[in-house]
Amino acid sequence: MQRRRFRHALYAAPALALIALFVYYPIVENIRLSLFKFSVFQPGMRYVGLENYRQALQDPVFWKALANNLGYAVTSVMFQVGAALVLAAILEGLIGRRLRGLLRTVYFIPAAVSMTVAGLLFQFLYQPDAGLINSTLEGLGLGRFAHDWLGDPATSIWGVVAMSQWQSFGYTTMLLTVAVQRIPRELYEAATVDGAGRVRTFFAVTVPMVREMTTLLVILTVSGAFLVFNEVMVMTGGGPSNSSQTLGTWLYASAFTGDDMGYAAAVGTVMFAITFVAGAVQLLHSRRKAVAA
Repeated sequence: MQRRRFRHALYAAPALALIALFVYYPIVENIRLSLFKFSVFQPGMRYVGLENYRQALQDPVFWKALANNLGYAVTSVMFQVGAALVLAAILEGLIGRRLRGLLRTVYFIPAAVSMTVAGLLFQFLYQPDAGLINSTLEGLGLGRFAHDWLGDPATSIWGVVAMSQWQSFGYTTMLLTVAVQRIPRELYEAATVDGAGRVRTFFAVTVPMVREMTTLLVILTVSGAFLVFNEVMVMTGGGPSNSSQTLGTWLYASAFTGDDMGYAAAVGTVMFAITFVAGAVQLLHSRRKAVAA
């Protein structure tokens, strides 16, 4: 038995070593660097303790970025998990196999589009003078609702969020569709015999049976919302007036534009702490529900 355990540990050692080198070591090193003030253009590092974190707490752009990430996370969970689960259940309830397959393909196509291409595409859609959205509103006689969607600080981040939901919605729908397919048909038949309607069956059978997949998607969605970077950089660059900054883009701007590496490391540590706590809470909550069931 001891020899077998040693052999198993030996097999796992290379993977553990790679994880330690490329995951855990950078995390620890980033936390260490967040306690210093330093520049990439000048030698030497000055220890400042928690000064970088105090700077973040006093930085209005940091709080704006955090609020944008929170809004991004809530919206993503609502659409990429909640609405996607409803759509997955509807698709599996369709009788025609051909129609079901066609709709799956249509919904999945945006996920195959490059993030850069999707961002540029939505930039054209949002263009205030010739964009499709404002042109459509003008054509419908709703020109009063035409807007400079990415140029207005009040709507810039939501324009980015909308693009992200459009691109990711189909992917999460397909994952949830697979989870719904694995539910035993006998449970649906039993619910029908008991007189449960479609809505009651959805909440009593579908939702509990796909809990593991929804838990995973919530963790990935929330983590992705707090790590979002490419979408904002492609579409707005964090503007106008820092209104669409996220923690990821503000970290980048602080490090490579402001040359404040210690402060950027502190922002990165905050991002790690938020995503770690969110994932841990969701896992514990799901595990308690599973034990109670």
